Amino acid sequence: MRIISGRFKGKIINFIKTGSTRPLKDSVKENIFNILNHSNEISINIKNSKVLDLYSGIGSFGLECLSRGSKKVTFVEFNENAFYMLKENISKLSMIKKVYLINNKIENIKNWEKGYDIFFLDPPFADNEFINSLKMLKGKKLFKKKHIVVIHRERSSKDNFTNILNILKIRTYGRSKIIFGIFS
Repeated sequence: MRIISGRFKGKIINFIKTGSTRPLKDSVKENIFNILNHSNEISINIKNSKVLDLYSGIGSFGLECLSRGSKKVTFVEFNENAFYMLKENISKLSMIKKVYLINNKIENIKNWEKGYDIFFLDPPFADNEFINSLKMLKGKKLFKKKHIVVIHRERSSKDNFTNILNILKIRTYGRSKIIFGIFS
């Protein structure tokens, strides 16, 4: 795994692959950033953005955002092994001052910051409870008026985002489905 673009382009990041975690493939990540940067339906500037990376694993998405100029990334990861690897990757890139780390389940977090531009969710493919997390995030109004929600799911998943997200775009890449939306 590597950083694709920006300040840390080409830097290798550590990853683990277990039954409960899986890395976001570089090719999928590159396609996500191409859409974020070049789509007419999405008007988000990654540079100087505030990012909430949920189910962040080793931090591949959030670290890519930092490399491309995001001002702050909040990483939320419950899995201890993934969280340890995430901390190692942040340290390796000397980005500790631009991150906030939370090792907890999303539903257990009480005090949330507000004003996020980009939300990235990469829950385990078998997890359907993440919809409740989305509802909670929407209800707490953690987002700026101009924001984007990006969700990485299994291609065959049948998630219902009614009354939560307005879907702007869906793309599939192999086994992955990427959903782009805004809170409705």
